[in-house]
Amino acid sequence: MAENTTESAGSKAGAATKNAGEQMNAAGEALSDSGAQLGLKMLDQAETNTAEAFKAMRAAAQANDLAEVMRIQSEYLREQGSRSVSQAREIGELIADFGRNAMGRMSGRR
Repeated sequence: MAENTTESAGSKAGAATKNAGEQMNAAGEALSDSGAQLGLKMLDQAETNTAEAFKAMRAAAQANDLAEVMRIQSEYLREQGSRSVSQAREIGELIADFGRNAMGRMSGRR
C-alpha cells in the first residue's frame, strides 16, 4: 500500500511539474509576442516624431521672418511635449498589460 501512495505522490508531482512547465512556456511565448508589439509601437512613435520634426523644419525653412520661425518652433515643441506624454502613457499601458497577461499565464488563469 505504501508503494501505491509513493507512486501516486510521484505521479502528482510529475503532473504538477509538467503543468508548471507548460504555464512557463505559455508565459514565455506571450512575452515574446508582447516584446514584438512593444517594439513595433515604439517604431511607429519614432516614425511619427521624425515626420513631425521634418514638417516643422520645412515650415521654418519657408518662414518669412524670425518671428514666424520662433512661432513654428514653439508650436512644434508644445505639440511634441504633448505627443511624448501620450506616447509614454501608451507604452506604459502596453507594459502593464503584458505583465498582467504573463502573470495570468504563469498562474494558469489565462
